[in-house]
Amino acid sequence: MDMFALDTDLAQWESALPALHGAARLPVLLPLCWHLRQRDGERALRLAEEARQLLPQAPLSPAQQLLHLARLQLVKAEVQWLHGALDEAETLAQAAQAVLCAHGDGGACFDAHWLQASIAVDRGDHAHCTAQLQAAKRQAGSAGDTTRASLADAAMARWAVLRDAPAAQALWGACFSDDGANLPLPAPLAAWVHDFRGGLAYASHDLGAAVGHYMQAYEAALASGQLRPAITAAINIGDCFGSLNDHQSALEWMQCALELARPTRWPRSIGACQTHTAETMRKLGRLDAAGELLREALQVLAPVSGARSYANALFYLGELSLDIGDYDMALDAFSRLAQRAEALDQADFRCKARRGSAHALSYLDRPEEALLAAERALQLASAIGDAVNQMAALRVLAMLHARHELPAPSAMQEANPALHYLHRALQVAASIDGYAPPGELLDALAREYAHAGDHARAYDIALEAGAARERSHTQQATNRAIAMQVRHQSEHARSQGDHHRELAASEARRAEVLQQTSDTLERLSAIGQEITTHLDASAVLQVLDRHVHALLPVNTFAVYMLDAAGTALRRAHGMEAGLPLPDNAIPLSNPRAYSVRCLMSRSEVHIDEIPSGRRAYIVPGTVHNQSALYLPLLVGERILGVMTVQACHARAYGERERLIFRTLCAYGAIALDNANAYRQLQDAQAQLVSQEKLAALGALMAGVAHELNTPIGNSLLIASTMQQKTDDVARLMNGPGLRRSDLAAYIDDAGKAAELVMRGLHSAADLVNSFKQVAVDRTTEQRRPFDLLQVSHEIIATVMNRIRSSGHRIETEIAFGIGMDSYPGPLGQVITNLINNALVHAFGEAGSQPDGGLMRLQACAGETRVRIVFEDNGGGIAEQHLSRIFDPFFTTKLGQGGSGLGLSISYNIVTALLGGTIQVASSGAGSRFTLDLPLVAPQFDGATPPAIY
Repeated sequence: MDMFALDTDLAQWESALPALHGAARLPVLLPLCWHLRQRDGERALRLAEEARQLLPQAPLSPAQQLLHLARLQLVKAEVQWLHGALDEAETLAQAAQAVLCAHGDGGACFDAHWLQASIAVDRGDHAHCTAQLQAAKRQAGSAGDTTRASLADAAMARWAVLRDAPAAQALWGACFSDDGANLPLPAPLAAWVHDFRGGLAYASHDLGAAVGHYMQAYEAALASGQLRPAITAAINIGDCFGSLNDHQSALEWMQCALELARPTRWPRSIGACQTHTAETMRKLGRLDAAGELLREALQVLAPVSGARSYANALFYLGELSLDIGDYDMALDAFSRLAQRAEALDQADFRCKARRGSAHALSYLDRPEEALLAAERALQLASAIGDAVNQMAALRVLAMLHARHELPAPSAMQEANPALHYLHRALQVAASIDGYAPPGELLDALAREYAHAGDHARAYDIALEAGAARERSHTQQATNRAIAMQVRHQSEHARSQGDHHRELAASEARRAEVLQQTSDTLERLSAIGQEITTHLDASAVLQVLDRHVHALLPVNTFAVYMLDAAGTALRRAHGMEAGLPLPDNAIPLSNPRAYSVRCLMSRSEVHIDEIPSGRRAYIVPGTVHNQSALYLPLLVGERILGVMTVQACHARAYGERERLIFRTLCAYGAIALDNANAYRQLQDAQAQLVSQEKLAALGALMAGVAHELNTPIGNSLLIASTMQQKTDDVARLMNGPGLRRSDLAAYIDDAGKAAELVMRGLHSAADLVNSFKQVAVDRTTEQRRPFDLLQVSHEIIATVMNRIRSSGHRIETEIAFGIGMDSYPGPLGQVITNLINNALVHAFGEAGSQPDGGLMRLQACAGETRVRIVFEDNGGGIAEQHLSRIFDPFFTTKLGQGGSGLGLSISYNIVTALLGGTIQVASSGAGSRFTLDLPLVAPQFDGATPPAIY
């Protein structure tokens, strides 16, 4: 979530919120309450509380809920800070920060540090403020958020100007230079960057440039919802106009700031406005009004007495007290200012506090204390190179020595101490580039020379003072011209802004109507996506029912589908007054049925007010509605049925409602057609799987016949040969006579024949047992303990006929004694599918490999799992096919012996039934399938194992 948002973004959230209900409001409530925290804090709190209550209803993980709660806590903390409850705000911000940082949300953690930096500013702890901004920048860097990181830099630069403007210029000037070559800044960042640039310009007495920057800061802050910086910028603009002697413009901007601040009830902002307004009135000579405002400001600022604004109020109160001659009040104000200056660690306030105290102490006849305070003020100003405060301190020292008998300063070369300090003030003035000594300073010097009796020197300096006043008048005129120019530019910019805002408001009003339509269409689009996502007809009808009732006035909602014979409409779904309607069929021969008229005409039927005479034709058990709308469910040229909504009152369906219902009907027709197509696809898939299994059984029977043919055929040949030899022996015995050698030869042949017959019959018996076990495993898919080597040999025996006839070979490398408690039938189906896949796809047509292809089946076991590898040296699998070979019906041999189901079935068996994984790899020459299976297959808690398709 962004740190700040523009008003246009806010308007979009505001327009979207009313149409949302329940947990659906949450995605809008969260950003809306966050970005209202300065625009409208009370409403932000109300929306945050609503969001907090909705969070448990949202489909969010516990971590996401915690992050959102922490963000809502930051909203509350910022509102507390703005109202001056600094302790409560800091506690909330720290707690939120702990959650956000623990979950690695760098952007939100930045926001927590930013808020704590703001709290530190109001406490007057600028060192802690800088530390928090540095921590915030680190969080932004970790999150890759360059905008937030730049915000932290701009804020640090802005506060650095107040401590030491030249040092801030040296450190941050290049980073935020105003050379015109940079791209336009986003408004949230521009508010802080222009504030920094305005501060630098003000410190260098370039007041025209300062006003321009503060104006841009003001507009950018308002546009991005930063109301407090906007108020501060307006105050700064007023100060600049006051320094340009355009006090009318100064007061106008102060009033502008106060009008922004008063509705917020933020003590720091209201107090700052009152303080600077009072100072402007003091300069205009309205001392009583200034005093009242300052006293009120100090009361308002009491909750944030550590802030710089409070110190400013104390300084202005001290200056006002000196003007009216209340030196006790002045001393009290400057003493309190000295304490705040130490806490703030800001040298300008230290200088002003000591200097003001010296002035007040002098008039309270405490010259020694006054002298110490003035000398300390001079030291502080000299240490930071503040020439203006140096001159002010030197003039106070001159005044002290003129009024009191005090020790002369060391190295004094003038006639008296007052002249000494006034000359030093002139030297400091001369050191400032482009600065002319003010006439007041020269007048004071002339008076001291006259007092010392040097009237000629006094006269010469008086002439210089007159010339300085002329130059001052000229400068004041220049300042007034600058002020007028800046005022004209600002008024022009504001008038242009007002004009653009009026255009925008007009455009917004025009777009509001379009937006309502757009919102409806957008919502219908989302509903359409939801409806067409489902591939089950009952789910589609339920979704349609829910949205029809949410969007339209409905008492009765029904969907009729055309039956297979095309002779009647049958109710597939019906609800009336929240209760399901009974089954119903409407013959297409019914001439009075609105639904039949709609179907036959393939067009909308809209009845504003159903005639009372039709009561006799309503479906028994249903109510008589007053208005109705029927639409055909069309997909292209095909008609599926009719959908209807009916209401208890007349004229319920205007153009908007009819548009919504048309759209829902269109989505519903597509979804119901898709559901029907999907059901047909499932039926076809089940049929193909069944055919695949029958084909596998046929291949098994062919293998059985071929493998049994050899041993049985050999046995028959030997038996027939022995029968012939027996006949020959019998003929010899009944004829010429049987010789001993003939009998011995017969007995030897009989023994050999018996041995061969027994060997062949034993081989046939073993094959029959293997085939019988494989057949039982395949047909029953029962779980049993088995030896992997034995089962593998039995499986390979069933396909050896096909392997040999195609001229290929298979080798096995399976360790003895790998016992498994699993499903040997499905495992055999997987191995058979892999062998068949190699024969069809890897080796291609017979003769494609002169030496024949080689397949290898390997297995090795660990403590709990077995790794089975089947590989071939065939043509390999194309890279673009690797990710799809386990997809149902995917084959590169469609119509050439490949169904596209073998590997898909194998994948489902391995992952769903056997509890393992199957992977494929191919480097262009040969393929490798790796099965990782548990030695003990998963249990299904007594339930039937999953069906494999």
